Amino acid sequence: MANQPEQTQERADGLEERLIEFAVSIIRLSNKLPNTPSGKHIAGQILRSGTSPAPNYGEARGAESRSDFIHKLSIVLKELNETSIWLRMIDKSNLISSENVLELMNENNELCRIITASIKTIRSGRPKIDKPTVR
Repeated sequence: MANQPEQTQERADGLEERLIEFAVSIIRLSNKLPNTPSGKHIAGQILRSGTSPAPNYGEARGAESRSDFIHKLSIVLKELNETSIWLRMIDKSNLISSENVLELMNENNELCRIITASIKTIRSGRPKIDKPTVR
C-alpha cells in the first residue's frame, strides 16, 4: 500500500496531467475558430486563459509556503473561471460545433471544483504545534 505522501504525489501528478490535456484541447479548439475578427480575438483570449492553468499549477506545486500555494492555486482558479466565460461565449455565438465546446465546459467545471476543494482543504489545515504536556 502506498503511503500518504506517495498518494498525494500521484494525485498532484494526475491533476497536472489533466490540466495539460485541458490546455491541449483549448489549443485545438482555438485552431477551429473562424479566421474572422471575432474568431481571432476569442482564439487569442482563450489561448491565454485556457493554457495558463497547467503551468500555474506546476508553479503552485513548487510553492514556498502555504500562503504562496494558496495564492498560486487561486491564479489557476481565476484562469479557469475566465476560460469558462470564453467557452460560454463560443457556445452561445455558435462559432463552432457545440459538442466540442460542451465537453470542454464540463471538464473546465470539474477542474474548477477540484481546485476550489484544494484551496478550501489547504486553508482549513492548521499547522501542527507540539505542545508540552502539562502535569
